[in-house]
Amino acid sequence: MKKYHLLSLAVGLALAGCSPSSEPQQSAPTPIVEANFQATGLIAKSLPEIAQALNNGEISSVELVTLYLERIKAIDKQGPRLQAVLSLNPDALEQAKALDAMRADGLVKGPLHGIPILLKDNIESMDNIATTAGALALKDNITHRDSPLVAGLRAQGAIILGKTNLSQWANFRSEDSMSGWSALGGQVRNPHMLDRNPCGSSSGSGAAAAASLAAGTVGTETNGSITCPSNANGIVGFKPTVGIVLQQYIIPISASQDTAGPMTKTVKGAAMMMNAMATTTPNTDYTRGLSKDALKGIRIGVLNFAKGNSSHIKQHFDTALLDLAAAGAILVSIDERPKAPENLGEMGYDILKYEFKEGLNAYLAATSPEQVKTRSLQELIDFNQTNAAVELVLFDQSILLASQAMASLESEAYQTAVATVQQATRQDGIDKLLQEHNVSVLVAPTGPAVPRVDPINGDIWPENWPGYGSYAAQAGYPHATVPMGEIRSLSVNLSFIGTKNTDATILAYAYAYEQQSQRRIEPQYLSNAEDIPAIAEAMKAKSN
Repeated sequence: MKKYHLLSLAVGLALAGCSPSSEPQQSAPTPIVEANFQATGLIAKSLPEIAQALNNGEISSVELVTLYLERIKAIDKQGPRLQAVLSLNPDALEQAKALDAMRADGLVKGPLHGIPILLKDNIESMDNIATTAGALALKDNITHRDSPLVAGLRAQGAIILGKTNLSQWANFRSEDSMSGWSALGGQVRNPHMLDRNPCGSSSGSGAAAAASLAAGTVGTETNGSITCPSNANGIVGFKPTVGIVLQQYIIPISASQDTAGPMTKTVKGAAMMMNAMATTTPNTDYTRGLSKDALKGIRIGVLNFAKGNSSHIKQHFDTALLDLAAAGAILVSIDERPKAPENLGEMGYDILKYEFKEGLNAYLAATSPEQVKTRSLQELIDFNQTNAAVELVLFDQSILLASQAMASLESEAYQTAVATVQQATRQDGIDKLLQEHNVSVLVAPTGPAVPRVDPINGDIWPENWPGYGSYAAQAGYPHATVPMGEIRSLSVNLSFIGTKNTDATILAYAYAYEQQSQRRIEPQYLSNAEDIPAIAEAMKAKSN
């Protein structure tokens, strides 16, 4: 299978369903650890708890920013060296000081007043930090302008602490890429097990949220880039309906699929961030429907065809179904995958290449000529070739080359592909499943237990990818992912997928499941699987 990572995974996965099992979960193994890198105190808590502590005067914003900066230094730049944070806002402490002064005068900008947030480094902010996509060509791209989502966060009092590392160019550079690697930031490490893939492309945002490097982070997704790293790093991720969070001043891949979304420890934290980021829905309170009773009487479509092959994941999925039933949901088995055009995966990939060429050319042409010398996709390709010792040492730029070869968005092939893919994933896909089975939401595993980081072969993912996230991505529909358990210290998640503009409802369902299940685990910072005693013992020879 070509490794465009989550870009060609729209078809396949036709697996038989099985009924929920009452088999008890295995207890987490006791790891061998040389140092304890786990967060303690307030920064170990969730975004809503931190916001409450600020409101109660238990901590100041200056103190909070200082704690995060110290933690970033201790475990991101030293210790396990997560390399999740690419750059820091030099003015964060001054901004925190100003927000503390406002609070002392009785002025609070909003629920996020004084809350430190990290942005994926393809999202522009007006702070004195570059927006680079992890690429050497954009290392000086300081724009001094806020993307609308950043303006929304700032309007509610959030502090932009810095930018997170990512799969370079949001993992749209090579078919042989490594998720979480960028030329500027190096390889992001998974805080649960350091040699494991953090997934991408919002790798740094996922790792940073899990490792308590900020109260919340922002990722972006074209196809799996919020949900997969949320699954890999054991956090809550939310991919909104495309268009709810404006994409202006975000380095683009796909105008039809790109969206930013929150990545946090809890669903409520994600909903609070959505209230700030979703500037197109100012009258929607994404926290209002959050209730432990939100699933009572709700018919849920269980995507048995999307469970994948892993016995561990299927066991966790069965347990998640029991949790959903315990929360009052009515489970409806869906065993058959909707029929799709044979070339759906190829057409979906072509759409991204068409739109990437158009969008990146426009973005680069609009940057400052003094700061960014590469003014087009072709010039970027040439730049990377000239700087191959930095940019191309691990993998090529095959996707950039393929995108450059595409025709314009006026081409009949592009327009046919968009119409076909959207019909297949919307009316003939997600909407058809919801309507034919009379269900309000679809659930499936989010993805696999992640493989090792592999600088020799690049990303190696299972052929039978568990989940249905590619359909949500290509349809532009909302998708929430919540931790549902762990496999030998690696987290795996449960997905909630709905139709267009049901974002608040999907968050409410995810919240009710989260409150019932409570299956998020703290990272252990294991070097590898052999830090688990049982695995270490099993790996030893038993004969003389």
